Amino acid sequence: MRKIIPEFNKGLLKENPVLVLALGLCPTLAVSVSAINAIGMGAAATFVLFGSNIIVSSLRKVIPDKIRIPCFIVVIATFVTIVEMLLKAYFPALNKSLGIFVPLIVVNCIVLGRAEAFASKRNILHSAFDALGMGCGFTLALLIISSIREILGAGKIFGFVLIKGYEPASVMILAPGALLTLGFVIAFMKLKSSNKG
Repeated sequence: MRKIIPEFNKGLLKENPVLVLALGLCPTLAVSVSAINAIGMGAAATFVLFGSNIIVSSLRKVIPDKIRIPCFIVVIATFVTIVEMLLKAYFPALNKSLGIFVPLIVVNCIVLGRAEAFASKRNILHSAFDALGMGCGFTLALLIISSIREILGAGKIFGFVLIKGYEPASVMILAPGALLTLGFVIAFMKLKSSNKG
């Protein structure tokens, strides 16, 4: 158990896919206009990461090296299709809000990178905890960025108005607001890590 907990923890902060490794920035910037979107996208990516890491790890010894990437993409695409169908069936408003970014999880650097760099070389248990850690880290980053943007840009979070009469800075819910927020959050993370070192 001591060896698998670090696999989970590293994805949260030390190797956070968005805030440290700068992976998955396209969906991060695009869907982080609301906290609901962040949770939906994070849950979808975590599900795909978890399922694909387990399958890739299970099949790592039988997949020939020459075709491993196409095989990984087929596995990932299967889980993305499942997520997309579930969203369409049970959360149509969220599915519409997330748009093209759910199907694009197939080519998300985080998911494919974890399959190639980790799951294809480790056992199922380590791969599952790595996927959960990276997925939770991705969700955490999305939630931080989207909460800041939604609060400053709309004056609310999860649909609840925080301050009556607040004049929102509408730039925060636009593309420049996404880049500004991401930049400030990454700068804050770097500052915190340099103070520890």
